[in-house]
Amino acid sequence: QVQLVESGGGSVQAGGSLRLSCAASGRTFSNYVMGWFRQGPGKEREFVAGVSWSGARTDYADAVKGRFTISRDNAKNTVYLQMNSLKPEDTAVYYCAAGLRLGAAYVGEYIYWGQGTQVTVFA
Repeated sequence: QVQLVESGGGSVQAGGSLRLSCAASGRTFSNYVMGWFRQGPGKEREFVAGVSWSGARTDYADAVKGRFTISRDNAKNTVYLQMNSLKPEDTAVYYCAAGLRLGAAYVGEYIYWGQGTQVTVFA
């Protein structure tokens, strides 16, 4: 089992920044690829970003490329999502997830999930 706990959400004006963190405990963190997903009001959960076991490879959804950065610190068992130039359409509950397949971008490809943290971007 891997337990994931997100933090860092909040309310921010459009154009602002937030940094989300996801702390992992349980099994060896570096054995898992990590991803961030989000689910906006009335929408399905969607992929935002993913990072490989070492952090060398990152993948992003087109909607966030150039604005969001995913990273991980295996010594701290933590994955981060730096979000810049936020837009109202980024408003969602953000979830981190752990999986085994490099480049995974679908909900079903991830095994463990956090409870989510709310991000609200107002105009």
